[in-house]
Amino acid sequence: MIRERLYLFDTTLRDGAQTTGVDFSLEDKRRITRTLDEIGIDYIEGGYPGANVTDTEFFSRDPGLANATFTAFGMTKRAGRSVSNDPGFQATLQAHAGAICLVAKAWDYHVRVALGITNEENLESITQSVEAVVRSNREAMLDCEHFFDGYKANHAYALAVATAAHEAGARWVVLCDTNGGTLPHEIAAIVADVSRHVPGSHLGIHTHNDTENAVANTLVAVHAGVRQIQGALNGLGERCGNANLASIIPTLLLKSEFADRFETNITPERLRRLTHASRLLDEILNRAPNRQQPYVGEAAFATKAGIHASAILKEPQTYEHVPPESVGNRRRVLVSDQAGKSNLLYELERLGVPIGKDDPRVARLLDEVKAREGMGYAYEGADASFELLARRLLGEVPRYFTVDSFRVMVEKRHNALGKLVTVSEATVKVFVNGSEEPVWSVAEGNGPVNALDQALRKDLGRYQGIIRDVELVDYKVRILTSGTEAVTRVLVESHDRRTGERWFTVGVSPNIVDASFEALIDSITYKLLRAGAEAA
Repeated sequence: MIRERLYLFDTTLRDGAQTTGVDFSLEDKRRITRTLDEIGIDYIEGGYPGANVTDTEFFSRDPGLANATFTAFGMTKRAGRSVSNDPGFQATLQAHAGAICLVAKAWDYHVRVALGITNEENLESITQSVEAVVRSNREAMLDCEHFFDGYKANHAYALAVATAAHEAGARWVVLCDTNGGTLPHEIAAIVADVSRHVPGSHLGIHTHNDTENAVANTLVAVHAGVRQIQGALNGLGERCGNANLASIIPTLLLKSEFADRFETNITPERLRRLTHASRLLDEILNRAPNRQQPYVGEAAFATKAGIHASAILKEPQTYEHVPPESVGNRRRVLVSDQAGKSNLLYELERLGVPIGKDDPRVARLLDEVKAREGMGYAYEGADASFELLARRLLGEVPRYFTVDSFRVMVEKRHNALGKLVTVSEATVKVFVNGSEEPVWSVAEGNGPVNALDQALRKDLGRYQGIIRDVELVDYKVRILTSGTEAVTRVLVESHDRRTGERWFTVGVSPNIVDASFEALIDSITYKLLRAGAEAA
């Protein structure tokens, strides 16, 4: 059977840039564009040339993409002006881009309130703008903003906007659920009606996630006839975000309902880069990845219960809807107080810890894990600490250094400018293996944990070069019991700037600083172990 072609349009760098707290630099945009191009995305919307310095510079030259069409975003010309006399429109036309996606109002309410023009003037601007893009020998697209709300309010006018763009030569007429409030059954019915006026081969869908239905709305729109899909990697976007391409893409390729009917430019080999692309974006944005994100999240193929682990190790399909390797992810069998021997053996094998399934130390390790989790430790999210625990049982962790003592002082005082500030100072006494004399290190930080981190890593002698690029990038605290003697669990995420490696360690104590320092010591020890450092 001949499969129909679906086209993927990524708007991470434009609509995704409207996410609260997201601010792409020029180099960020270039790096993300290369990554999306390698995956096989058909259109990459780079931004809005003329709107800001970064986007204008980004479109000043051809990025040289291998797979994608570089796409500029802009507005239709303003009513009452000609195409040549609208500076904003001309800035879009002058962009080095193979396609131009224009936005126009499809809801007559917005035409009246936001633009302050007549419905006819809006249609005239759409027609003239699309025709100008076509004359420039670029693909023309029109984002019909607020299309679904507009259709429900005045379906005749919403359809007039879509047909005007199509008749003017638009390659794609994109139906936008801008407010994100339309539900799947509404999307299906409206798209089916629109496709009777504009061929589905020229229709696109752009949904927002305000009801947690953006992915579902996109998929039902494909069923109803659209053939271009717009979205953002990791679902970036204003408010609740856009349809998440990291969920949509593998669904299209791995679920027979879509894979048997449609094809995309993404091959199975390219699909295996998806998890890397998702996490690279989070790395660029300096934010922790969503562990529960479908397909690409760290927990997407994680199994905790012992009975599930036993089954999944015999036959993965018992608890996995697709192979994790197909999207570049991996299976995780967690070690916790709910774990059985199967969990433990799988994790030891994955970590490369040499031990036979009948080795009596396996039972001892399982008992130790459960005892420590009873004290408050949690190893399902702290792989590095678990590996250290296992290897210590096997005698495989050298004593690189020993912390003899530490002290932290927190002082609130006026600085030289007379401003009231809080200062933390930490002192750490360490014996580095090979030396009979202790090393005293003192450091200041913006808090007691930061000060301890700086002091511990200030001078570890022969190991300094290995840990030079290690930084603490995330720090989570959970209070496990109530009262003034509460037990605290601290989870630390560390990152090596040079290698890109990340790892998690855990510490537990009634004292939050002590728990934090335990996790920090594990972090440094783990890095030295993975680097193959030798003790004296």
